Amino acid sequence: MTKSTATCPLFLFPFLCLLFLLPFQASPSPTTEAQALVKWKNSLSPPPPPPSLSSWSLTNIPHLCNWTGIACNGGGLVTGIGLSGSSLNGTLDALDFTSFPNLTHFDVSNNNLKGPIPSSIGNLSQLRFLELAVNFFEGAIPRSIGQLIKLEKLDLRLNKLTSSIPSELGLCSNLTYLALAKNSISGELPLSLSNLVRLSLFRASHNRLSGELLPDFFTNWTELVSLKLQSNFISGQIPPEIGSLTKLNHLSMYNNSLSGTIPPEVGNLTLVTSLYFGMNQLYGKIPETISRLANLRKISLCSNNFSGEIPRDLGKYSASLKSVCFANNSFTGELPPDLCSGFALRYLMIQGNNFTGPLPDCLKNCSRLTRVRLDSNQFTADVTSAFGVYPNLVFISLSNNRFVGNLTTQWGECTNLKTLQINGNKIAGRIPPELGKLSQLRAMTFYSNDLTGKIPDEMGNLGELLSLNLSNNHLAGDIPISLGNLSKLNYLDLSKNAISGSIPDELANCKNLLSLNLSNNNLSGVIPPELGNLFALQILLDLSHNSLAGSILSNLAKLTKLENLNLSHNNFSGTIPAALNSMSSLGSIDLSYNKLTGAVPSGRLFQQASGSAFIGNLGLCGYVTGLSPCGTSSKSTNQRKKVLVGVSVGVCCSLLLAILIAMILLRRWRKNLLDKEEAIKRLKKHEKSEQIIWERLGKFTFSDIAKATNEFSEEYCIGKGGFGSVYKAVLASGQIVAVKKLNALESNNVPTVNRQSFENEIRVLTEVRHRNVIKLHGFCSTRGCMYLVYGFVERGSLAKVLYGGMGAVELDWGTRVNIVQGVAHAIAYLHHNCSPPIVHRDITLTNILLESNLEPRLSDFGTARLLNSDSSNWTTVAGSYGYMAPELAITMRVTNKCDVYSFGVVVLEIMMGKHPGDLLSSLLTTQTSTISEDANLMLKDVLDPRLPPPTGQLAKKVAIIVTTALACTRTSPDSRPTMHFVARELCARTQAYLSE
Repeated sequence: MTKSTATCPLFLFPFLCLLFLLPFQASPSPTTEAQALVKWKNSLSPPPPPPSLSSWSLTNIPHLCNWTGIACNGGGLVTGIGLSGSSLNGTLDALDFTSFPNLTHFDVSNNNLKGPIPSSIGNLSQLRFLELAVNFFEGAIPRSIGQLIKLEKLDLRLNKLTSSIPSELGLCSNLTYLALAKNSISGELPLSLSNLVRLSLFRASHNRLSGELLPDFFTNWTELVSLKLQSNFISGQIPPEIGSLTKLNHLSMYNNSLSGTIPPEVGNLTLVTSLYFGMNQLYGKIPETISRLANLRKISLCSNNFSGEIPRDLGKYSASLKSVCFANNSFTGELPPDLCSGFALRYLMIQGNNFTGPLPDCLKNCSRLTRVRLDSNQFTADVTSAFGVYPNLVFISLSNNRFVGNLTTQWGECTNLKTLQINGNKIAGRIPPELGKLSQLRAMTFYSNDLTGKIPDEMGNLGELLSLNLSNNHLAGDIPISLGNLSKLNYLDLSKNAISGSIPDELANCKNLLSLNLSNNNLSGVIPPELGNLFALQILLDLSHNSLAGSILSNLAKLTKLENLNLSHNNFSGTIPAALNSMSSLGSIDLSYNKLTGAVPSGRLFQQASGSAFIGNLGLCGYVTGLSPCGTSSKSTNQRKKVLVGVSVGVCCSLLLAILIAMILLRRWRKNLLDKEEAIKRLKKHEKSEQIIWERLGKFTFSDIAKATNEFSEEYCIGKGGFGSVYKAVLASGQIVAVKKLNALESNNVPTVNRQSFENEIRVLTEVRHRNVIKLHGFCSTRGCMYLVYGFVERGSLAKVLYGGMGAVELDWGTRVNIVQGVAHAIAYLHHNCSPPIVHRDITLTNILLESNLEPRLSDFGTARLLNSDSSNWTTVAGSYGYMAPELAITMRVTNKCDVYSFGVVVLEIMMGKHPGDLLSSLLTTQTSTISEDANLMLKDVLDPRLPPPTGQLAKKVAIIVTTALACTRTSPDSRPTMHFVARELCARTQAYLSE
């Protein structure tokens, strides 16, 4: 007995040692939990604003359960942390999750938290709800999440998560809510997710997911109510097993790469209300079984390759059908007769197909219609009887069909209508005066029809109208004086009609006009002097092909923003006013076929104009192509030509003989002296060039620049790039300029021919004049460098402002819209109004500068292509990485469509608040530029999350801009619009708030 007592402790001693070696875990207490919370709070930087976490203090431990966002159990231990929308900044690294073994809820959504999701989060064994949405978490989803076997809700939306979905997530068998949307998650959906048999909501849209949809998902997810996988790269066919999701309410798979047909088993989804398959590569016919979906409210199949007819019974059993989008397919035949039998239809978007025949009778009584697009089909309906009264209608387009009949007075009862488009049909008759009651109308496009009669005076009542296009009809009579009441009008086109009388003075009251086209009519009289007060006129003034007479008034020179002026084919007489030279933005002028006399002014505008701009004016003369020099006759000119021909022949023969003799005499010693003579020649030339070029400025010299920058000291350097450095120079006169110093111009590196080419083209760039293009004052080459002198812009680059601390505050949505419009006009000017046209080649946020009022100025235009590939800093590659058009990698050929692509990328960057990056590859496969109801869902995901979403009219403007950016970034250069079209459409459609 004594021996046993003595040996027992010795026997247990090794086990006691092993016990002490194991990790020690203290039991949780309010004190340890409070300490862990305060430690994490102190790690947040900057600290959260009061009073959000003011109660979190170690002096307040007894009241832990009353701390902000803290919930406890009966024992006073923490079971919930809820800090959604608390303006938290920092990471989760300092939060010790092991201190909270009883935690069931953890919600820090809608904050500014960043960094990775700690793998230690897997220690929360009791966790049921994990909400980290709307933050900036990055990296991969930790595999340790698979340890949270009690987890019911996982919300990781709107972060910056990457990598793939871990297969361990399939171990969370109690999950009912899984949201991973709007991250950058890639890879395939792991098969293990099919184990989530309780899943009712799965949202993984707007990521980079790929691979196919496995049948096991649909056979096991029988509890699924909502499935959203849109805007990914999912491919393959839609499995027939999708019919197993009998509880499904919402199915969204638009904007993927799905192919094949829609399986008829979709008809088994009897509870589905929303069905989105748009923007894929699906084809074939719509299965008849879709007609059985009695609860269907929204269906979108837009932008696929569907063909055939729409099932005849579609809508017959779906009394709540609210939205139909079949746009941009190859559907044929007539619309189903019961499409809107329930009279609930609000959105009907079927443009861009081959539909034919009349419209269904039920459409006439569908009074809830809000937005209708029937354009670009082959409808032959009679508009006189096909439409009814739609008090909620905001937008309708019947354009480019074969509609016939007359417009009825009922259209005047659609009092909420903002856009009415009927262009490109065979609609006849008069324009109903009742349209003047549409007080909210902003765009009326009736061009290319068979309309007759006068323009109603009541059109002057449309006080909100921004765009009025009645061109290419048979309208007659005078231009109503009442049109002068349209003070908000931007675009007025009455061309190609039979309108007579004079141009009313009252049109000058349309102070916001950007484009005025009255060409191809029977107008007479003179140009009203008041038109010179249309200071906003920018895109076009076209009065050609009329019977206007009198002189061209010099006060047109006040239209300094105007880019295109056409007064051709009239009876104007007198001389061309020299004052027109001051129209700095004018890039195109046509005064041909008038009765003008005298000398053509000698300014740049006229000397660079096409010779056809002045033909048909027998009394004009000057040093312009197609005109005789002033003071000469044709006879004397012919005599001179004969003399010159005779002299030229003799001179050429003499020169040829002299050249042959010189070649023989100089051949022996020319080789030895050539290099030395060329070096001296280059040196002298550039020394002379420095003086000549700077004398052209007439305001300052290179010495002034060098003095103002203390010989280009680093303290005056405000930026550096691949081509050199930029310096701020305050001259003695007080003028501030920006000087770009381009390196690597040593004579051994740059051939003389390239220097000369560079200088010649820079001279051309100094003539560019546009309010959204930075002024290039001049240049100089000396000391082995080239110096370009620009106007100084106060705020610096758009990149600096957008990514600065106050970028989201300063650049609100309205400001961003204005910046995009300004840049568009600048590029359009370079492409279409400069002679020769200028391709920018390097459009980025860095090359867009902002004035103090945030007005944009495009810089570095045209200089990128002048660099020499033989130099280390000079390259023939056009553009910056991330902004270059994809075709450059293959063709290495730069066109203006490369600029269009770069512009699209820049616009997306402005709207997203970050470079599109991974999104670009998705945009390159997008072949539609229409934001329909489906695409509006996508729009929310490309907007800068630092700003509250735009609303109302501003939201429509932003939608148009994003749509345009998508069109600009199309893969095929030929499918991209021109910048002239982009600038015109942005201005017209954002003003008209058309979300097309």
